Amino acid sequence: MNIFLNFLIASVLAGTPLLFGTIGEIMNEKAGHLNLGVEGMMAMGACAGFMAGFMSNNLLIALLAAFAAGMIGALIYAILTITFMADQNVTGLTLTIFGVGISNFFGEYMLVHSETNSLKLPEQITAQLSNINIPFLTDIPVIGPLLFNYNAFVYLGILTAILCGIYLNHTKLGLNVRAIGENPGAADAAGIKVTKLKYFNVMLGGGICGIGGAYCSMIINGGVWMSNSVNGMGWIAVALVIFASWSPTKAIFGSFVFGGFNILKYYFPKSIITIPNAFYDMLPFIITALVLVITSIRKSKENSQPASCGVNYFREER
Repeated sequence: MNIFLNFLIASVLAGTPLLFGTIGEIMNEKAGHLNLGVEGMMAMGACAGFMAGFMSNNLLIALLAAFAAGMIGALIYAILTITFMADQNVTGLTLTIFGVGISNFFGEYMLVHSETNSLKLPEQITAQLSNINIPFLTDIPVIGPLLFNYNAFVYLGILTAILCGIYLNHTKLGLNVRAIGENPGAADAAGIKVTKLKYFNVMLGGGICGIGGAYCSMIINGGVWMSNSVNGMGWIAVALVIFASWSPTKAIFGSFVFGGFNILKYYFPKSIITIPNAFYDMLPFIITALVLVITSIRKSKENSQPASCGVNYFREER
């Protein structure tokens, strides 16, 4: 029982960066943009968040820096695809290469110029990253550790998913965004500011991805700077959007499930069967590929990608 409980808790922790990346991509796709640059935006957020936390000893400043870095990456993508109508797939892939490259460059630069040739978060901010102990609730057997004993990133991710779900489904602005994603020409004819809302949603999604990257560099890596800290999670997040049926709230469940696949090798009983660790490392990507195949076969109008996703909107053609 204790092993299973620990596995569930570890799944939540491992799935949190996937949650941020998935929500960020959902915000992009709901506005009609297939942004394959999630990995790059997360990498930029990982570097900015870590370095800001390293220099300021303040978690809030680190989060804001990660969010801003993700937004800058998304702004580059938005200018190219919305204003200059560049191909979304090519631009997204380029953003991934750029984001990972610039993150590693600045990280290595700071590492080389540090006094100890290593970058480790100070104890003050490390304490802010520890689990939040909620009085009385944390002490409840089983339920307490499972629901009320996580770090600030986990609660922020769940709150972000809920708020984004409310925004997209229960606000006028969110419904306008969904209309743009389905038919930007009709939305434009109805008086909705298509370009403005596209920019807003793409940049908001980029900022959310950036926070997910900060989780990778500040928590998963144990507070020590490492290059390529995102390590492919951005690509899994893109597939998780389909698994979550483009719903931010469903992304909570999906990200924690995939988080479980990421850490399964540490909890699978070795006495039952010996499986190479390489199999566990590739398992999340195998599941990702299966999700893509299954969803492409089972087409559902209710849970499908926005109709204009991946297609640039040129107002003069409507």
